[in-house]
Amino acid sequence: MKPVVDLRIESFQPLPSPAALLEEVPRTPDQATVIQQGRRDIHRIIHGEDPRLLTVVGPCSIHDLKGGREYAERLAGLAGDLSDRLLLVMRVYFEKPRTTTGWKGLIMDPELNEAYNIPKGLRQAREFLGQVLDLGLPTATELLDPITPQYIADSLCWAAIGARTVESQTHRQMASGLSMPVGLKNSTSGEFQTAVNAIVAASRRQTFLGVTSAGQAAAVTTSGNPDTQLILRGGANGPNFDAKKVAKAVNLLETSQVPVSVMIDCSHGNSAKDPQRQPSVLEDVLGQIQAGNRAIHAVMIESNLKGGSQTFPAPLENLEYGVSITDGCLDWESTEKALRQAHEAMAIRF
Repeated sequence: MKPVVDLRIESFQPLPSPAALLEEVPRTPDQATVIQQGRRDIHRIIHGEDPRLLTVVGPCSIHDLKGGREYAERLAGLAGDLSDRLLLVMRVYFEKPRTTTGWKGLIMDPELNEAYNIPKGLRQAREFLGQVLDLGLPTATELLDPITPQYIADSLCWAAIGARTVESQTHRQMASGLSMPVGLKNSTSGEFQTAVNAIVAASRRQTFLGVTSAGQAAAVTTSGNPDTQLILRGGANGPNFDAKKVAKAVNLLETSQVPVSVMIDCSHGNSAKDPQRQPSVLEDVLGQIQAGNRAIHAVMIESNLKGGSQTFPAPLENLEYGVSITDGCLDWESTEKALRQAHEAMAIRF
């Protein structure tokens, strides 16, 4: 009989089971304490019990572990100075959604050469998350592949569902079972009814197909995630961080009877993909807070050691240290200045 399956599959690459990798690269008691405290703090911010501003900040993606570690060390030092009014959480993004093609992130392609050594990528991701946690920094990432959480979710304090996947039933169901707070972005067009629908779905009990820690296929039933945020990131129709659009978003959340918690992404459509505009977006958002807005609980900033981005693919020896190979980022000096100004502005809530 002629074959009828796997006609376009070139190869299968076995992965370690999640349980095996978690045992190989375990979380220490001190790291677990940082994770638990980070999740508790973010929960309290989402539900209005902590007036601090959740600030998810860091590189668009982690491609150079040395540079990522240096950034984490700088951010950890700043976090201590600002912790009374800002909760700094580092973007540790390992998966990159692609509209067509491009580098898919450290987990998929850790060697940056399209060899797709995913077992190595998963191991490096766990190791790097541990290094960030050792600095006392809470961690954040966007979860793209529904299998990935089994390998790294125990190391995350906050997670995002992106603009390209927020309409996906698979990702809404996944979010309903995650152990950490989750932000769901508005769609790429810029409208946010889709994201609010996703938040409703993520807050409910769901049953779907997944894998166990042993790597076995299973029917997974969740209890629903009560710690959700709407992320306004702008889109094809322009920015959506202004007071009028924020008020509309708040009304949709209230009507849907889900947590009224808004994060403003200062990058992407809200900055017209110009990283240097991020401080201006942040300034506007802080003005809304100072004017009395109590629903804006969080902001996100794409930031790196150096500003902008560089062309990739490129020979690895030609890559500039500390510069993003995905979205353009704000440089460290400008980031620190903006965060210190945010700290001053947040005095209004205390």
